[in-house]
Amino acid sequence: MTMTVEIKQLKAAHRATWASGDYVAVADAFVRDVGATAVAAAALEPGTEVLDVATGAGNAAIPAAVAGARVTGLDLVPELLATGAERARAAGVEIEWVEGDAEALPFADERFDTVLSVLGVQFAPRHEVTARELVRVTRPGGAIVLACWTPAGFIGQMFKTMAPYLPPAPDGASPPPLWGHQDHVRGLFAHTDVDLAFETHSASFHADSPSDFVEFMADHYGPVLKARDRLAPDGRWAALRAELVALCERANVAVDGFRADSEYLLTLGHKRG
Repeated sequence: MTMTVEIKQLKAAHRATWASGDYVAVADAFVRDVGATAVAAAALEPGTEVLDVATGAGNAAIPAAVAGARVTGLDLVPELLATGAERARAAGVEIEWVEGDAEALPFADERFDTVLSVLGVQFAPRHEVTARELVRVTRPGGAIVLACWTPAGFIGQMFKTMAPYLPPAPDGASPPPLWGHQDHVRGLFAHTDVDLAFETHSASFHADSPSDFVEFMADHYGPVLKARDRLAPDGRWAALRAELVALCERANVAVDGFRADSEYLLTLGHKRG
């Protein structure tokens, strides 16, 4: 499928978005357990050849390597890969870090036993292209394990809240939270030799207050930080900030402070041998 100029521009914007702020701080504070859950679901054995797509700083790649797998971590953002390499050294594991695109994986067919992605692959704009690539590099009998925010969950609702304030996605790009919808995922893999099963889990987000949480995300989480940078000059950030705080207040389950549980979908794929 030919990549349009608009899709290329969107990918460049994504690269800049995830390089901004401090995603590692967000991952460490809120979603480290998501990586551990995905790795546990993959049931890795020592020596398993694993690819972690959109690895970030290795939230799944590092625990997979600790489990004895031979891991390759791929990401579009070199800054995150550099951080991942530092963290892997600190953990005492070796991982091959590759800068690359989930829509055009730079690997041979059937290269890996297990392909993982934790809260990453869903941000590649062309979902059908990405799904084909995940299947292509997985060996017969291998596994595909994906953790993705659901549309109805707290983080999915954050993206929905931000969407009207931001430029529309170009033709051919699909909203990231659709990877958290079972019917959408079934459609993506419908014409492949991958059998699917699903589980739902949640990750907990917390802060001293809803307002403090929004400020933390605006300072550290690339999509919110870039939205603030885009909207603040013309005075529109205040309106979006107020909507995000209101969302947090509705989602808050804490008696004191702020805590919201965000649902994610764990897709468990098995490629028939």
